[in-house]
Amino acid sequence: MSQSFSHVARRHFLRDCGYGVGKIALASLLANGGRNFADAADTKSDAFAPKKSHFPAKAKAVIHLFMAGAPSQLDLFDPKPELTRLEGKPIPPEIIKGQRYAFIRPDAAVLGPRFKFAKHGKCGAELSEVLPHLAKVVDDVTFLKAVHTDQFNHAPAQIFFNTGFGQPGRPSIGSWVTYGLGCETKDLPAFVVMSTGAGISGGSANWSSGFLPTVYTGVRFRNQGDPILNVSSPPGFDATTEKDTLDLVMEMNKTRLGVVGDPEIATRTAAYEMAGRLQTAAPELTDLNKEPKETLELYGADPAKPSFARACLLARRMVQRGVRFVNIYHEGWDAHSDVAGNSKNNCGATDKASAALVSDLKRLGMLDETLVIWGGEFGRTPMVESNPLLGRSLGRDHHPQAYTIWMAGGGTKPGVSLGKTDDMGFHPVEGGVHIHDVQATILHCLGLDHEKLTYRHAGRDFRLTDVFGKVIKEALA
Repeated sequence: MSQSFSHVARRHFLRDCGYGVGKIALASLLANGGRNFADAADTKSDAFAPKKSHFPAKAKAVIHLFMAGAPSQLDLFDPKPELTRLEGKPIPPEIIKGQRYAFIRPDAAVLGPRFKFAKHGKCGAELSEVLPHLAKVVDDVTFLKAVHTDQFNHAPAQIFFNTGFGQPGRPSIGSWVTYGLGCETKDLPAFVVMSTGAGISGGSANWSSGFLPTVYTGVRFRNQGDPILNVSSPPGFDATTEKDTLDLVMEMNKTRLGVVGDPEIATRTAAYEMAGRLQTAAPELTDLNKEPKETLELYGADPAKPSFARACLLARRMVQRGVRFVNIYHEGWDAHSDVAGNSKNNCGATDKASAALVSDLKRLGMLDETLVIWGGEFGRTPMVESNPLLGRSLGRDHHPQAYTIWMAGGGTKPGVSLGKTDDMGFHPVEGGVHIHDVQATILHCLGLDHEKLTYRHAGRDFRLTDVFGKVIKEALA
């Protein structure tokens, strides 16, 4: 005897069949295998429990010093005598090859390096005179001098460097790393973001978890006052009341998670747990008054004043405490005018602390297991930008074809310069590497295979490097 179920609504079937949407979704997520939502199904401690890497790792943590706005490689790292010889003359047409730029004409005049260069260290690395502190640690540094990217505007290029895609929506590299490896601390976030400047073009998309569970999103720390807004209890809200309130909220979330199996509830629970721990851990972390005077002087950090130096010292303290990935954004390198003044001012704010971070990590025996990265989203043109209508002169436009990034520690080969650009500093001619190659190398230093660190979303497996990228083996120790 046949029975009609036409009167049974879909929602009633899913409710009454004993599984429900939440359980079906959770079952499918568990069936995906690998490192997926299942890792974050209960609490943050599960999501961030230390996980095995694909192979033995050199680095345990990453500190990424992101120079937002794009420093001029031609005035800092890549001296070109030919630019000095041709200064004021149109760039040869065979070099430009009909390319278009946002703010300058294809036949714009050549602009030579604005500073003197000299060789430093046993490795003989050439550096601009405005990088006197980096000059002292060049033998610990790996220079990648022929990096190129797909993006030529700030926001897409910043997002591309951090997520492998030029539009918001993909997981950032810090999110991929913490998803793949977990964390070694329960008192601080696994992935921390700080900034020192006037704003980040790519915004929070640079540290978003994208389609990964939001528990892997970078946590923004302020550079002064409470590191996280509202982490301190309001006046009149005593510890007992706070504990009782949080316990009730946690119990309700736990109950709801058991009903619907939504991983975002686990993220919410983790946020409450972390906020409680941060009330104790964050003040201790950010109190630099206990650092020795010589350490503060090494970085050029004033405990009471926000600065790039203070952020670098905080980053070192974070990785000491088990934080896995730290981003520090220093904005203001967009030198469409007065590239000399821009470079000098920004190097004055960042050079000492960047070099101090390398030497301090080495002094503490931490450099071998901490990967430090320094660089922007692209480079600057060998042609001058000069526009009286915009009040611009002696600047440089965006240049995605070739620029310089440096790395130190974490399994990289110290004291080498890899890659070479042509006489105009326009195109790579030797050892060119793509942003996806840089991303693959960062993951490799952490013991992660960029082709195996995947996540199934929208019907296919995604990875940080998309379908590209190769490890820069020459950069590895």
